[in-house]
Amino acid sequence: MKVFVVGASGFVGGHLLRRLSDDGTPLRAAVHRNRADFPAGIEIAENVDLEGPFDWTSALAGCDTVVHLGARVHVMRESSANALESYRRVNRDGTLSLARKAAAAGINRFVFISSVKVCGEFNAADAPFVETATPRPQDAYGQSKFEAETGLLELSRASGMQVVILRPPLVYGPGVRANFLSMMRWLRSGVPLPLGGINNRRSLIGVGNLVDLICICLRHPAAAGEVFMASDGEDLSTPELLKRLATALGTKARLLPVPAALLEDMAALVRQRALVQRLCLTLCVDDRKARKTLNWQPLFSIDEELGRTARTFLQSL
Repeated sequence: MKVFVVGASGFVGGHLLRRLSDDGTPLRAAVHRNRADFPAGIEIAENVDLEGPFDWTSALAGCDTVVHLGARVHVMRESSANALESYRRVNRDGTLSLARKAAAAGINRFVFISSVKVCGEFNAADAPFVETATPRPQDAYGQSKFEAETGLLELSRASGMQVVILRPPLVYGPGVRANFLSMMRWLRSGVPLPLGGINNRRSLIGVGNLVDLICICLRHPAAAGEVFMASDGEDLSTPELLKRLATALGTKARLLPVPAALLEDMAALVRQRALVQRLCLTLCVDDRKARKTLNWQPLFSIDEELGRTARTFLQSL
């Protein structure tokens, strides 16, 4: 098996390449601009463009499996005049263009990393999202991912190419960026955080666990044609996450008990409502299908993955 990884220079992509390389899997990595420091022996497909024309046929030659991680990711402050179309060009149209070329090239299996945001932004802690939940994406990113999923499953039925879809929640781990990196910086600085009054539950998945599940989906016969939720298996409130992350960082979380409703009102004044909602709302997934169907268990506990994440962060200071 030779695996073609699209989005290889991203956070998850880098971890996936190292895992597959360590396993001795032949690889070709597709990158757009940033040619990361990949393990030795990996073939590189450069200047890959999900938004414009690209010779996918040549890039796919000799491969039989695709992992598609490339995406226009969620941004907190959208600058595009038509956000939905901007997301669609990459996450839907770029994905389906690649998938059609992959099917024509005889690719056997196409693993697509989607998002829990296909299902929605929040739920009740006793009603976690499952794979059969009616999709209700609430933003352009989630909508574009849902449309890509729909197109991939239609293509699979028409072409016979096996499609596997994963819907992870927040992914964290060594080298994580964006909001999780900001949380570590806040905790490290010792600044008091007005997040002690939040009473929610959030599912997470460490990058080591997600990569392990991707590797299983590359090979497991029962994965073909399926959609899977994924998580570490332990849901945490935002204050719990901050306290356990602070412990991993060797510090203490200074959390002020500001009511969540007041926090959201304050956030609206500084145009940070979306960020605060993600900190306050409950978003849980039920990953029992992946565990039962694929006989999968997370390799790392949350505390183990938080420890690995914190060590990498501290070493970078």
